Amino acid sequence: MTTTQPMVFARADQGEETARADLYGLLATLLMAPPSQALLDTIGSARAEGAGVLETAWADLVQACQSAEAELVRDEYETLFLGVGKPEVMLYGSWYLSGFLMEKPLAALRTELSLLGLERNDSVVESEDHLASLCEVMRYLITSDDPVHASLATQKTFFSAHLQAWVEACCTALETHPACRFYAPVARLARAFFAVEMQAFDMQ
Repeated sequence: MTTTQPMVFARADQGEETARADLYGLLATLLMAPPSQALLDTIGSARAEGAGVLETAWADLVQACQSAEAELVRDEYETLFLGVGKPEVMLYGSWYLSGFLMEKPLAALRTELSLLGLERNDSVVESEDHLASLCEVMRYLITSDDPVHASLATQKTFFSAHLQAWVEACCTALETHPACRFYAPVARLARAFFAVEMQAFDMQ
């Protein structure tokens, strides 16, 4: 599977598809590992305009990044996602779909990834149904040079099969956890973005 790429913020003239890919890439980066201070500062200096749900969620994250300290965000990340034993918040699709890790939903995902010609990079320790990995697959599909992979039909099929049924529950679990501070606006942005994606796919 492709690995998370450095975030490049889209300009207005780059188009909606680039903006979608960038946002998937940013969510993948924030959820796969604690962000660096450089990334926090970059997000904090980004423009935040508009009054829609997605724009408001983005503005909240920009504001959070303006005062965020990488060391404290790392501590929060480790508390939420890397605790001893079971993590405080699960980011794995199989957990929400079946109640267990490494179950049938993961097997089905691996089959589809194989059909897409994708496989997990040996450097990635998380299983393929980790939310960050799935966001990275969506980013890949949007930016792929393969017209079949990049088609909205392929994107919709993948999103519907492997994200749509559980991402809202995951965002709720993250946003409502008492230890969630920096990652609360991350969860709100993810929820708003995924809702927009679902509405757009339903219109096809």
